[in-house]
Amino acid sequence: MKDPIRDSFKRTKRIITRPGKKGGGSAPTPPGRGLVNQIILALVIFFILVSVYSFFTGLASDKQKISLSELAHDISQGQVTDVKVSGDNLNIKYLDGSEKVSQKEVNTALTTTLKNYNVSADALNKVKVDVESDTGALYWFASLAPIILPIMFILFFLWFISRQVKGAGMQAFTFGQSKARLTNPNDRNSRVTFKDVAGAKEAKEELREIVDFLKNPKKFLDIGARIPKGILLMGAPGTGKTLLARAVAGEAGVSFFSISGSEFVEMFVGVGASRVRDLFDMAKKAAPAIIFVDEIDAVGRVRGTGVGGGNDEREQTLNQILVELDGFEPNEKVIVMAATNRPDVLDPALLRPGRFDRRVTLDMPDRKDREEILAIHARKKPFAEDVNLNLIAERTPGFSGADLYSLMNEGAILAARENRTTIAQYDLIRSIEKVILGPERRSHILSKKEKELTAYHEAGHALVASVLPYADPVHKITIIARGRALGYVFKLPLEESKLQSKKEFLDDIAVGLGGYVVEKMIYDDISTGPSNDLQVATALARDMVTKYGMSEKLGPIALESAGGKPLFGAGVGEKEYSERVSAEIDAEVSAIMNDAMKKAESIVKDHRKVLDAIAEKLIDVETIEQKEFEELLIAHSIKPKKKKDIEHQK
Repeated sequence: MKDPIRDSFKRTKRIITRPGKKGGGSAPTPPGRGLVNQIILALVIFFILVSVYSFFTGLASDKQKISLSELAHDISQGQVTDVKVSGDNLNIKYLDGSEKVSQKEVNTALTTTLKNYNVSADALNKVKVDVESDTGALYWFASLAPIILPIMFILFFLWFISRQVKGAGMQAFTFGQSKARLTNPNDRNSRVTFKDVAGAKEAKEELREIVDFLKNPKKFLDIGARIPKGILLMGAPGTGKTLLARAVAGEAGVSFFSISGSEFVEMFVGVGASRVRDLFDMAKKAAPAIIFVDEIDAVGRVRGTGVGGGNDEREQTLNQILVELDGFEPNEKVIVMAATNRPDVLDPALLRPGRFDRRVTLDMPDRKDREEILAIHARKKPFAEDVNLNLIAERTPGFSGADLYSLMNEGAILAARENRTTIAQYDLIRSIEKVILGPERRSHILSKKEKELTAYHEAGHALVASVLPYADPVHKITIIARGRALGYVFKLPLEESKLQSKKEFLDDIAVGLGGYVVEKMIYDDISTGPSNDLQVATALARDMVTKYGMSEKLGPIALESAGGKPLFGAGVGEKEYSERVSAEIDAEVSAIMNDAMKKAESIVKDHRKVLDAIAEKLIDVETIEQKEFEELLIAHSIKPKKKKDIEHQK
């Protein structure tokens, strides 16, 4: 059987690295910032309007104000040309072009007032007097604007603030509504079909029945068959679970409701169960339809164990999902699909017949599947004539569909960075290592001593891998820093296999300790470089003892599950074995590591000349490809591994 943890290790062990420093993160945005910004914006607008109003009112008050006696004197002197009467206000124009204002007596004519100031009739006849009506709309607006406009703005400001607060408060009434995203079957741009999903042949065959049922349910109902209500997609991250679920909806031409398991649970009690009910009601109204719950283990974990925080709200949400699945009728034409990469932690009630009773497993793609996936991602990319997708597929064992997409995208980015219009084979080869380890760090310059130490470290890995019969052959050695690694050895199997033997595990551990042994032997000291090698090798040795039954002393017994946790849904801190057995496990792991170290030491001592030759070559050129490395081995009487040699061993 295929073990996902072992397969994950098989991919990891192909690159033996030296760790560096970790990166940092960024602080989250404080909550409530949006409402504060809105209030600040409203205040800024208020001050701008007040400033504009003050500016225009200030223009009107710039004219000089004079008394009636001064006006009478100026008219008598013949200095005034026009007087405009607007209510009780007087606008006065002089011969020199200046303007002044004044105010007449209330309920008294201007001419009467001027005569009382001894202005002669001849002087008044020389002045043009215009009287404006006080009943116009402009007059009333000008009179009331200083009062009405501030009141109106204050009312608007209060309404705006209350609207923001009300909007935040009203969200409490919408928490119970489902946040599922609907993909319309008529949307051609976002439609996905089985043609867009490469590999996963068995999974697609299992799901074709679901497509047939959604298209023609009568054929199944007439014969008394009931299509599964729930389909659980299981597989490692990046294997295409979500894409396959969308493809089922696209093939059937039905509505597709997608939601994450974490979106059901909120801080308010009962929200998760309410969202589940709302989601299923929406799907029933849109039937035929598919409900897709991604990462269902967020709410579907085993109940009553405390795993996941012991959240009662999460358990209520799970109970509501179970009830809704039981409530389906055979002719409702609503299918529930879910995806997870941790099926071992799901509640048994969720997996019983009548609920998620069909489980579809998506494995990591094999070589042929990887080539098909690469061809799909290459549809809209211009390639050079030397591109060989078959070779790229051979060099990417253990890559998921998401990894292959990233590989093709990184290849296109590398070509664009160098101002080329086509993607070359060299771009894709570089992208393989970039996806696994990260970008090259050529600016990370090592000192002469560090460079020599790194070269001998990587040469130790490569030498042990080349001598041991069950280790994968070396394809590349480099001391150019990439990602967190100061150097690495790139190893690939001659042929892909679903199973791995104890002998292969032991050789892999010895290869992982090759750098440690070389540093200790040549420099009589140990650096921080082998830290990652020791972690990977120790984890593999412990898995051999506790999971795979490969310990001679403990025998065929599994003490831990595939996820590294105790079996049968027990608590994280609990153990299914005694302290004595725990001590025996530690002793067995230590024995495996010591045996592997002795094996590596023996190889390094017997082939010291080869080690020196590899290290000197690395110091000189920094990178050794497979052909050059095999020439070094042949020159020192070491035969490189070939496929027929592996078949002979088997």
